Amino acid sequence: MDSTKTTKPIILFDGLCNFCSSIVQFAILRDPKGVFKFASLQSSIGNNLLKRFGLSIDDYDTFVLIENDEYFLRSSATLRLFKRLNGLWPLLYIFIVIPRPLRDYVYSIVAKNRYSWFGKRKECFIPTPEIESRFL
Repeated sequence: MDSTKTTKPIILFDGLCNFCSSIVQFAILRDPKGVFKFASLQSSIGNNLLKRFGLSIDDYDTFVLIENDEYFLRSSATLRLFKRLNGLWPLLYIFIVIPRPLRDYVYSIVAKNRYSWFGKRKECFIPTPEIESRFL
């Protein structure tokens, strides 16, 4: 089976970023049905998915959601993730009405400063055995 093809939405994230890894753990806790799968941008699976959609394999400043053979980047990917989580998080999807360039501008500020604000790992995030099945 081709591990880059799945019926579940896939989140690609910067596996070296503490903030990004925290967002993934946050999402897993609020996605008890296991709707989302995850892979780091730096992984071979992440690279294969990026190549499949013609995206840069060197841009770790982005958050990618792949769903129904489409991809969404940055703020759009983040909002689509929130839309599917348990609790009140889907309410944040209302921000989709803000023009994408403005949303992505705010996103880019966080992305550019994420290592200095939240720290950087020496190695990619490694899931615990309890959540390992959620990762590609």
